Amino acid sequence: MLLNDRIKAFSQLGKFLNQFKSTGYEKVNTLHRNDEFFDEMIHKTTTAVHHNGWFTEENVLFSLQQWSNALTENNLKDWLSHYSLEKIEPKTVGIIMAGNIPLVGFHDFLSVLITGHHVLVKQSSNDNQLLPFLASYLIAIEPRFEASIKFTSEKFKGFDAVIATGSNNTSRYFEYYFGKVPNIIRKNRNSVAILTGNETKEQLEVLGNDIFRYYGLGCRSVSKLMVPKGYDFDSFFKAIYPYHDIINSAKYANNYDYNKAVYLMSNYKLFENGFLMLKEDESYASPIATLFYETYDSKDQLSKKIQNDSEKIQCIVGSDFSPECIEFGETQNPQLSDYADGIDIIEFLTKIN
Repeated sequence: MLLNDRIKAFSQLGKFLNQFKSTGYEKVNTLHRNDEFFDEMIHKTTTAVHHNGWFTEENVLFSLQQWSNALTENNLKDWLSHYSLEKIEPKTVGIIMAGNIPLVGFHDFLSVLITGHHVLVKQSSNDNQLLPFLASYLIAIEPRFEASIKFTSEKFKGFDAVIATGSNNTSRYFEYYFGKVPNIIRKNRNSVAILTGNETKEQLEVLGNDIFRYYGLGCRSVSKLMVPKGYDFDSFFKAIYPYHDIINSAKYANNYDYNKAVYLMSNYKLFENGFLMLKEDESYASPIATLFYETYDSKDQLSKKIQNDSEKIQCIVGSDFSPECIEFGETQNPQLSDYADGIDIIEFLTKIN
């Protein structure tokens, strides 16, 4: 299979996914094999929601739509145009996936196959409904992929390289078991927003999407605010009020109540508005329904802290801090070249031997 064949297959998958939107399902009769897969995709979406209480229909469809937007022929060609992929000798790349948000491992899956390698997937039980079905559609429209895709729930073996995503604890085991082969091993990371007090209401409002999408469970979800000393949170709370319905989720509300009780019993100072708590804390990984914050005196001081903590941070939201900052409201809309942990997966895959 040539690179262009693989690009066309994934762009066809993108067109298939474009039928499933939060505004409704729109069947396109001209899509290849659509009669076989359209209704079953609706069923799989529902199954994913029932399988994992954190996977709401809105969040599952949001993920599908993001991948539909990314998987266009132009996007794929632009992404891959910076690499030499013509002479890659196919290897088997094992992927150990997390399960915190819907299709969280799809970028790794795409990267391995688009470069011409074979993929061996071990999924988290929290997110194992959607990807095998999308793989079956991919094989239906391009049968040559069948020999390159394997899912396993057994002992992980028979790989030439590994991409493993987990926690800081599991990363130690990954390093022990996979240290002898080329690997990418990911640990915990969280995202931060840097506020100056000069943000517009619109910027703060869309920051709510960076915070609340997927209930804050993604590594690109903002879990901490950096604010200047004396920052008044009143404008922030007013701007994010449109997201207050999140407290109607029983799982989210239970976490809110539990964490609030723990904080109050420990006499921690809190700001809260009935659906989100703000706690001053130097850590980055805040619990569900909680946002940590930390104050800074100067931009130079903050820059040094961000640099020192770079291995804990996935992405930074802000408008005036640095060119690397992401615009408010955009953390959940990554481009194909926005690599987790800043590690270029395609470059890694071109060097496996």
